[in-house]
Amino acid sequence: MATDSVTVERLIAAEPSAIFALVADADRHQDIDGSGTVREAKGTPGPLKAGSTFGMSMKWGVPYSMVSKVIEFEQDRVIAWQTRGPGPLGKFVGGRIWRYELEPTEGGTLVKETWDISQENPASRAMTRRMAGLTRTNMEKTLARIDELVGSCPTPPR
Repeated sequence: MATDSVTVERLIAAEPSAIFALVADADRHQDIDGSGTVREAKGTPGPLKAGSTFGMSMKWGVPYSMVSKVIEFEQDRVIAWQTRGPGPLGKFVGGRIWRYELEPTEGGTLVKETWDISQENPASRAMTRRMAGLTRTNMEKTLARIDELVGSCPTPPR
């Protein structure tokens, strides 16, 4: 069944602030990317915040670039960015949203990552939709990488 949204989740034994700091640092996206396509942040984005725009060098067979804008932001709880092709290409390529939601819970933080293509350009949505299964697998790998990087952070008892 075709879908315009995929969500994966994982309980990570770390405080939301540690996880959020990692996810909200575009320079660290290569470290957490489960797909292996992210190469490096372009420019000097610093910690992301509401309205931040950042570029990313990517490679999936061939090198390409994407530009993202933070469209949702609640410190240590939610961050989401919408990704498009650079320049005029962005009108025709992209529009997908990547969202991380962090919920403190017993034993750490429940991390939900969502891939939402409901705003993807109609010209590319059907092709992108076919990537849902692979995207789910890669998102699971991303959450595992986040766990490896911050999962050893102590979580105080609740």
